[in-house]
This record gives sequence, structure tokens and C-alpha cells, in this order.
Amino acid sequence: MTTRRRQPFARLWTDRGSYQMKEIAIQPLTREAFAPFGDVIETENAYSFSINGGKCMRYHDLARIETAGERARPMISIVRGEPYALPLTLTMVERHPLGSQAFIPLGNNPFLVVVSEETADGPGEPRAFLTAPGQGVNIARNVWHGILTPLQGVSDFAVIDRGGEGVNLEEHFFEEPFLLR
Repeated sequence: MTTRRRQPFARLWTDRGSYQMKEIAIQPLTREAFAPFGDVIETENAYSFSINGGKCMRYHDLARIETAGERARPMISIVRGEPYALPLTLTMVERHPLGSQAFIPLGNNPFLVVVSEETADGPGEPRAFLTAPGQGVNIARNVWHGILTPLQGVSDFAVIDRGGEGVNLEEHFFEEPFLLR
């Protein structure tokens, strides 16, 4: 198996060139629209109950964390991301065949979530979602998605994903990029 070196970060989102790109409209993130790709992590309409003598509310079982493969284990990380400005040119998506990947914002800045359904030829046409304050996502195992894309200021995220042996990253570079607005 050939290992591909990750492209420099700046190349994943590029300036619009002289070619015509198909535009992808960014839509609000909802549980229903995102269901084919994973879970929306939010407290609104979530199953909840009181704990700790009534001093805390537990919003229970908000996402299905998936781990597969040799010595698989869930892991928690903090990621600090620099903001992007719209519009953006999407050139690449990635997926994780051995585990899901959750992004939970630790602040109120929105972020962009890009996902693509699997087709016989690889990832299909991307869909773009804009989070509301307090929303996170759990991208299911093997779902094509864009990179973490904060939009308003440096943003911190709790990331829950898979640790363990095995190759858990595949990248796909589109022949023709997409413009996200």
C-alpha cells in the first residue's frame, strides 16, 4: 500500500482559479439532514435526566462512537483550529475506515461540516452544513468528510476518535474542486 503524504494545509482550501467550479450551498446543520453521515451532538431535544442531587442535567448518549481493528480504543483530544473565510474551494475529503470522529466545540464559534456519500466511483457530491452555537458532530466510520473548518476566530474542539493499530485515514482529491458559499 502506498502512503500519501498529506498536502500542505493551505492547499486543502485554495483560492478560486480561472476554472468554473460547481457551487455547493451551505445549509444549517440538523439531525435529520445529517443522519446519513453520523450524529449531531446537541442538547436540544436530547434524552436527558437530572443527576447529582438535581444540580446537573445529563444529556445522555448523544453519539455512537465507533472503533474497529487491532487494539482499537476511543481517545479524546483537544484541537485548536484557525478560522477560514468563506467562500472556500474544496479540493479534498478524507475518511476514517476504522472509527468515527466527533468534534465538539468548546466555544460558540460556528464551524463548517462537509460530508459526501459513498458512490461506486468514490465520494459523491459534497454537502456542507453550518453549525449553530452548541452543536457538534460525530462523523460515522467510513464517511467522507472535509477537514475541521472553524469560521469565526481561533476555536478549540474536543475530538473523540479512534486510537490503535492500523491505517485509519484515506484521502480523496477531487478532479474538479467545489466552491462552498
